[in-house]
Amino acid sequence: MELAKGQKIPLNENTLTIKFERPTSALEIDTAAFLTQANGKVAGDEDFVFYGNARHNSGGVTLENDALQIDLTKIPRHVEKISLTATIYDADKRRQNFSMIRGATLKILGSRGEIATFPLENFSVETAIVLGEVYRYKGAWKFNATGAGFSGGLAALCKNFGIEVKDAAPPPPSEPPRPKVNTRREKIKIPPPPVREEPPQPKKVELRKGQKVNLVKKGSNLGEIVINLNWSQPPPKSGFFGRFISNGIDLDLACLFELKDGSIGAIQALGNHFGDLNRPPYIALDGDDRTGAVAAGETIRVNGKFADKIRRILIYTFIYKGAANWAEAKGVVTVNCPGSPELIVRMDEYGSKKHTCAIALLENVGGTFSVEKVVDFFDDSEQMDHAFDWGLRWTVGRKD
Repeated sequence: MELAKGQKIPLNENTLTIKFERPTSALEIDTAAFLTQANGKVAGDEDFVFYGNARHNSGGVTLENDALQIDLTKIPRHVEKISLTATIYDADKRRQNFSMIRGATLKILGSRGEIATFPLENFSVETAIVLGEVYRYKGAWKFNATGAGFSGGLAALCKNFGIEVKDAAPPPPSEPPRPKVNTRREKIKIPPPPVREEPPQPKKVELRKGQKVNLVKKGSNLGEIVINLNWSQPPPKSGFFGRFISNGIDLDLACLFELKDGSIGAIQALGNHFGDLNRPPYIALDGDDRTGAVAAGETIRVNGKFADKIRRILIYTFIYKGAANWAEAKGVVTVNCPGSPELIVRMDEYGSKKHTCAIALLENVGGTFSVEKVVDFFDDSEQMDHAFDWGLRWTVGRKD
């Protein structure tokens, strides 16, 4: 099958070959794997498989000719995720990035042939990519088509996954080319990037459906993430009978969450599940605007200090009261995080009479979050839960 970005599939084979394929180009690209714990970090340098450490000491992951061979039966118990990456060697010095490559594909192969392919596209200034993730979920292994890009190359990736990086000057031209395999290391040596001015970051980014943008992580923690929903009441019906017909709606902001320890749940006004910022799930709903007239709308806050404990968050809204008139509600969701541009998700598709809309998906990538515009409509929350493989049990509830 051909995977879309963010799609997850079960892995029914224990032996896999995963290869980053691309048309011939002058770019020198290295593939690697980070074997991380539940906190998203490696336990030690030996859990980083790359050209200088081509075989994990468990035998579970081996790098051969830029393809990663994975034996899931040998992966140590402390490893929760295998993040597969690609980087451009010396990208800043050579002024190269992944926008220069077209037609790249990640291929997942099993013992009986090809399992899936994942086209890799729409990159711009990125010099490193998390291609995909093989991860444990409720005792089974699954694959997530990630396709998340980073600037900063291998050094940025290593920092995100907890690898200490030691700067060193590049070797003089007279030295032979660096070896690709079978050379173990004490520290990764990354040449310092040339000093150059970065282009100004946009203040606002309006997401297209399916587009993902990573929040910027400055320092060791993300700042507080503020997710806001604003909407409008449809105009009142006119005429004599208009006074007897209520066409107002009560649109609620809510989210599903999944933590790294496997905990799952929902944050919503229905049932008074308002969450907590400083204790699990580290997510809180501020209040409940039942009229659409509150200028501040409804807000969900995520405590960025605990981002490493959160696996994913699905932002959604549902019509608690009133007819499903999404076009006139004109819902707009904004995502704000210090150091990142404001992300805007417009509910510019309309789901007929369906009462629940999945708006945006936040997924943990190396200690920060990618934000993807979804805007898909469902009959109810339970149907949405099944579509995103969440696993909650739903019952009918009331606010009052």
